Amino acid sequence: MSFNVLIVDDSGAMRSVIKKVITISGFKLDQCLEAGNGREALEKLKQNWVDVIVSDINMPEMNGLELLKALQQDPLYQNIPTIIISTEGSSERMHEALEAGAKEFIKKTFLPEDIRRVLYNVIGVGSDGEYQEDRRDASALDF
Repeated sequence: MSFNVLIVDDSGAMRSVIKKVITISGFKLDQCLEAGNGREALEKLKQNWVDVIVSDINMPEMNGLELLKALQQDPLYQNIPTIIISTEGSSERMHEALEAGAKEFIKKTFLPEDIRRVLYNVIGVGSDGEYQEDRRDASALDF
């Protein structure tokens, strides 16, 4: 199984770096969408389904915290796991992001294996990127 990711960062270079790190991490990536700020991200979500959002905090127009709040207010988007990746790693800023709805906070710089582990964790799949199916014998089920 592969997953759709939306990367939100005002730096095109940083979006490229994040995409490359996700790719080389071994994460099973299907579609990778990009947005330069929270407003663009919300527009992308109107046209595309994503499994996870990776967002910076500091961006023009709509920052990452404002994006988190907008996602939480929309029943269609509130369950999409969002990971904040930022150079701001103070415990106060991390707490603020988690309180706003982020599932994880990763401080830039990060290793490929760290990003893969966090992505799979917030999506809810095993370390192989697959949903852990019930392995019981179907003939033993009573229905």
